Amino acid sequence: MRLRPDDLTSPETLALIDEHVAEMRATSPAESCHVQAADELAVPGTMLYTAWDGGQLVAMGAIKRLDAQRGELKSMRTVEARRGTGAGRAMLRGLIDAGREAGYRSLWLETGVEDLFVPARALYESEGFVRCQPFGSYTDDPLSVFYTLRL
Repeated sequence: MRLRPDDLTSPETLALIDEHVAEMRATSPAESCHVQAADELAVPGTMLYTAWDGGQLVAMGAIKRLDAQRGELKSMRTVEARRGTGAGRAMLRGLIDAGREAGYRSLWLETGVEDLFVPARALYESEGFVRCQPFGSYTDDPLSVFYTLRL
């Protein structure tokens, strides 16, 4: 599996983003849905990464710059056929490495509390992320949980 910065032009990447956005919007009320569409990921200060295996897209994730020392993980998603195979963990570890390379001292993220997000929360916690209070522009939300990781 190879992780690379993505320019958001491949049909595979755009389809995975669209799938992610559709599922998040279908499962969370608008006021609790913080998913970003492709045009929102293609902005200065946000870098999308994709993981490929033999020409097949297997996962994606982004880092959004919060400030000079902090980045936020966004749009983590593994293609359904590769869930449970370690592809998501490899993607997360690649994002952590990218955060270190960018000079961040910590990474932050928001995810959901619903059962749909149990595997994601377990993954984040297994890689050392700890629960924290809302950060940045987030506020307390009963449908959100927040994590951070010191790098």
